Amino acid sequence: MSDDLYQKGFDARCDGRYREAKMYFEAVLAANPNHSDAKWQYGLVLGFEGDFDGSIATLQQIVDANPDHNNARYDLGMTMMMLGMQEEACAQFQEVLRREPDHEKAHQQMIYCR
Repeated sequence: MSDDLYQKGFDARCDGRYREAKMYFEAVLAANPNHSDAKWQYGLVLGFEGDFDGSIATLQQIVDANPDHNNARYDLGMTMMMLGMQEEACAQFQEVLRREPDHEKAHQQMIYCR
């Protein structure tokens, strides 16, 4: 059941239907608060809606609880970079690459890091 709801939420997010996506992700998280992918997607939606503090806080929670969740860590870095938090973002990208040396997108972002 939660996999179906997660997929519906993911599809809604990809289609830009953020309110609907949040509803699905909230349902998944109500049933399974440790569903890291639903929480990750929820954090992305918060950012897409302009709640950058909520997005960073949610993505940071995922990374703290699941250090190997490189997708959430990369998106945390991207959100930080977008908000001008370059040093913090670069630290996230470096950690992604330490954990996954072939992460292409993190390599691309390292151009902006000194």
